[in-house]
Formats: sequence, C-alpha cells, structure tokens
Amino acid sequence: MRGTRGMRGAGRRVGRGVRLALAGALAAVLLPVTAGAAGAAGAASAVPAAGAARTYTVWQWNVAGNTVHHGSTTDGLVSQAAASIVNRGVDFAAFNELCQGQYDALIVELRAKGWPQDTANFARFAPSRPAGNASVCAGDAFGNAVFSERPLGGAERVALPDDGSAEKRNLLCAPLTDGTATRFCTTHITTDQSFNVAQLEAVREKLEAYHAAGETVLTAGDFNAQPHYGRLNSYYSASLDVPNNRNNTGQYRELDDNDAANCLGYGEWTADGTPGATPPCGGNAKIDHIFVRESALAGPYSADSLAISTACTGVAACSDHRILVGTVTVV
Repeated sequence: MRGTRGMRGAGRRVGRGVRLALAGALAAVLLPVTAGAAGAAGAASAVPAAGAARTYTVWQWNVAGNTVHHGSTTDGLVSQAAASIVNRGVDFAAFNELCQGQYDALIVELRAKGWPQDTANFARFAPSRPAGNASVCAGDAFGNAVFSERPLGGAERVALPDDGSAEKRNLLCAPLTDGTATRFCTTHITTDQSFNVAQLEAVREKLEAYHAAGETVLTAGDFNAQPHYGRLNSYYSASLDVPNNRNNTGQYRELDDNDAANCLGYGEWTADGTPGATPPCGGNAKIDHIFVRESALAGPYSADSLAISTACTGVAACSDHRILVGTVTVV
C-alpha cells in the first residue's frame, strides 16, 4: 500500500549476504536475469498455437521488502515466496516493493526448485529507487519485478507521471518468446492523490497500446485503489454492474471480481491496515489486482487472496499485503 514507508514498521533487519556494488546492481537490472548469471534452457513444454486458448496462473505480492524486511534475504521472505510460486503451479509472478538483493536471491531459489524452463531468461527488474541509499534496502535498488515459468523477451520499463517523491513509479512489462503474443506486466501506483489517477491512466493507456498491437496482456500489481473507486471505472468493463462495483466504462475484468461468496464485484481484501474508503462489504481493503482485457477472455477466471504468512523470522508477518493468485483462460 505504501512506498518505502509503510503502515507496518515492525521487524529488525536480519543479516544478508554481501551487498552488491552500484555497478553490479545496475548491470543486473539490464541483463535478462542477473549480472554474470548462467544457465542452460530447460526442456520447454508444448507451446499453444498462435490464437489458441491457453490458461495461466498469475501470482501477485507486495512484499514490503524494505519496510518490513530491510532488504534481508535470509529471514524467510525469499523461501516463502519461492515455495508459494512453485507449489501453486504459477506461470507468472509479480512483486512490488522488492529489493534488488531479494530479486537476485529469488532467481537462485527458483532455479534450485526447477521452476523456470530457461534458467537464464525468466526474470526482469525495474528499480523505482536506485541503489546507494543505506537506509533503503540496505543500499540496494528497490522496485518491481516479474518472473515467468516460460522464457521472457526484452522488458519495457515505462516511467509513470512523477509525483515528486524519491520513489519513481513505473510499469514493468515483458513478453513471452513462445509466439503467443502474451505479455506480463506489473506496477505499483502512488498513494499521492494528486498523481494516483494520472498514473492509473498512464498504465491503462499503455495496456491498450499493447492490445492494439495484437498482444494479450495480464497485469498484476498494487494499484492503491479499491475496486469500487471511481478512478477504476475506466478499467472495469461496463459488463460488471453490481451493487459493489457500478458505473464502469472500461475494457477489463479483475480475476477476483466474480466470486459471489466474497463481495461480488469487489473481491477479497489484500492489504492490512487502514483501508481508505470503507470497503462495500466491510473489513480491510483490496488494492492489489490482476487485470485482463475482457476481449481476451476465453473461459472461466477466478482468484483468491491468501492469508499473510507469519513464517518469516524477526517480524510479526511476512508483509502487510496478502498474496493474490488467480487463474484465467485467454486467447
């Protein structure tokens, strides 16, 4: 929900490995995985024909890598995240508020678990704060990341309207290389109300540009906006018109918007702490979303938010956000 400052300040920094130098961190951002990383491509699974329906499981987590974990790679955050991704058969995983060292450690952990098909080409990072500030991520860069079980093409890192803070918000997207014209994106929108709408619209316009180019895009992230907020009306499709989410004019469905047992049109909460406007069904707020364009849907979709793990050491909980995981069939 927050940037480098957050609702939960609990937890002491647990020791981590040798810190990357600034040059190494920047190199890691630009390479497919990390600087000096090697690894042969694994055996590829069958690739759907162009235009064929395919089903993906998408996983999203704002991990509070700095605010809660202070950049630690050894307090359980990395192992908990990697285990969840593998155990749930995830195709795409998105992280917000992730430190560069945690990103590098996730690459190592996911390789060790045999998750990616191509061990040298499955992860991308986009810093929203550069390395070099000892009070942020123990000196590492801080930002967003995407991981894919299937090999990724070159990333596009889109700067969003600048809210004037130290954190420079971005949209990170990368396509699959399998010929299906599938692209996966993540973003973390500012809480600054003067710029929140402008950033949301910049993301939506970029997603529409990908669609116009013939791509199918799945977008997961912390949007810092609840489903019933007016500023998401341009996202949600007009076909979604229920008491908990009305007046929509957009082209997208969110993978947790159709669960009649959990606030139909809204979904399950994802963020601990102060919710902003009262959610229509009460409780905590949902601000983490997985959006897919309605025109790309080719079958059922669903999502659930998972209880926040307390298995990380030295902190009360592994994050102040829940993991959101959804499955969708698209063309």
